Amino acid sequence: MVNKLHIATYNIHKGFSHFNRRVMVHQLRDSLRTLNADIIFLQEVLGEHKGHSERFHNWPCDPQYEFLADSVWPEFAYGKNSVYDEGHHGNAVLSRYPIVRWDNRDVSAHRFESRGMLHCEIGIPEWTENLHCICVHLGLFRRGQSQQLQILEQHIERLVPPHAPLVIAGDFNDWRELASRILVERLELSEAFELTEGRVARSFPSALPLFRLDRIYVRGFHVEEAQVHQGRPWSKISDHAVLTARMVRR
Repeated sequence: MVNKLHIATYNIHKGFSHFNRRVMVHQLRDSLRTLNADIIFLQEVLGEHKGHSERFHNWPCDPQYEFLADSVWPEFAYGKNSVYDEGHHGNAVLSRYPIVRWDNRDVSAHRFESRGMLHCEIGIPEWTENLHCICVHLGLFRRGQSQQLQILEQHIERLVPPHAPLVIAGDFNDWRELASRILVERLELSEAFELTEGRVARSFPSALPLFRLDRIYVRGFHVEEAQVHQGRPWSKISDHAVLTARMVRR
């Protein structure tokens, strides 16, 4: 029976390096594989971009979530958040285990920021309940974040059974550290780095992380280890660092 999971979350900056100078999606795929994670939560994933595919000779033919999943993560889900003339981008979840159900919800607080919440139910062998995974990318402003966290709270209370295992991960843009007031105090989740290090992790910018933007919240798990993957090669791939957590089902 599987009782341990390795989780990762990463804002991939649409597959480009800082300031969009270079295509990094190939290095990104290679680096993600070195993590050996069971489930990966991704933000700013390009589903399509006609201009990039014409401009860059090495641009993948498949959508980024398919290209990154390849043969390592046979299951994936993509939630389209931001749509424009050239294409669209959003959140994605890659999984070694079957995604039995998924849904994407628009949580945009205003028309200038397109944000989404991708909810997947994953069937882990011999688990009596599905694992609920919610990949989030919240807005930049406090008012919008508050609205989005309230939507997240209501979504969980309505659709996630109280005793079901739950992981919420992604880019919260929460340098004020407000998210825990809802997710920890009211929904009884735990943040992986708060458990292991005493405080949520610094994850931005990836070269020298100063701001605590990305999170991994869990319910129904004991967190054995949480790690920030910064410096090379990660700092060349995206402006965010990668967060990972090794967890044991309670």
